Amino acid sequence: MYRKIIHIDMDAFYASVEQRDDPSLAGVPVAVGQADGRGVVAAASYEARRYGVRSAMSSSKARKLCPGLKFVNCRFDVYKSVSAQIHDIFHEYTDIMEPISLDEAFLDVTENFAGIPLALDIAREIKHKIRERLSLVASAGVSYNKFLAKIASDYRKPDGLCVIPPERAVEFIAKMPVESFWGVGPVTAAKMHNLGIYTGDDLAKLTLGELRLHFGKAGAQYYQFARGIDNRPVEAYRERKSRGVERTLDADISTPEEIEELCSELVDELLGRLEKAKFTGSVLTMKVRFADFSQITRSVSGLPRGLDRKILLENIHDILAKNDISGHAIRLLGLTVSKSGASSLSNPLQLELDFDE
Repeated sequence: MYRKIIHIDMDAFYASVEQRDDPSLAGVPVAVGQADGRGVVAAASYEARRYGVRSAMSSSKARKLCPGLKFVNCRFDVYKSVSAQIHDIFHEYTDIMEPISLDEAFLDVTENFAGIPLALDIAREIKHKIRERLSLVASAGVSYNKFLAKIASDYRKPDGLCVIPPERAVEFIAKMPVESFWGVGPVTAAKMHNLGIYTGDDLAKLTLGELRLHFGKAGAQYYQFARGIDNRPVEAYRERKSRGVERTLDADISTPEEIEELCSELVDELLGRLEKAKFTGSVLTMKVRFADFSQITRSVSGLPRGLDRKILLENIHDILAKNDISGHAIRLLGLTVSKSGASSLSNPLQLELDFDE
């Protein structure tokens, strides 16, 4: 028996909330984020995206692409509140709901409270209720597993509704560009292109051994995805496996003294978050983004359970000693503590996904 999985993805969520709450922004290119200094776009409306504005883009570049762009500050408390209202709608149909972020979630409606046999009809109802109750637009994908439901929700955005039934899955996947695969970002896509892999059909021609050779552990996932296989359940509860802090700087830093001072400040902030969440972990990861937007991440594992300031700073100094970054202009630095075996930077199926709704 096939499962019935729905993936709901809100369209330009943050920006759409701002346009809903401020009628003067309706139909206007909107970016959510900090406009001045070293600001970054957190979200862009579809009007702004037509100019090439994207999330994670520097605000200065966004303004050049779209001179009429309207910036609004992030209101995370509002977005969280709206997200909770959306989740309330989901729970009218099922409690097997796995939030991925504030604006997207998987639902397993194989058995559902409304007794509706077709997942497509449930997806239609959910989209309608979100529009009627919250004046927002969602896209929905329906299939028999999470991978295909996610692909389907992206297929006809915005305001999309797409179903990929089992009998069409392999044919659908074969025509997909590899860039559309969940977990394939620009770097992996370029590597695949160099290997002559451009579509799902090309990917399916490689053996499991070949994919593992070229892509490591992710190779097994690509092998299964190319064949329409994804056995992961929709998890109603997911333990958070990391806590972190990062800071985008108003001005670049490059000297050892500046780097050490910033690390010290971030350690204090990180310890505060760890204590508040009663969180422990054994892996410390440092992320450094340079002025040219290139980025490195370095990790140390085997940290003791009782993390304190001294232990964190000693491990940070070890990372810095092995990776001399002084003299390079740095615009962002982040620190993350994660549990053993957990990725502190991304879900293993989202290796290179850019931040976007």
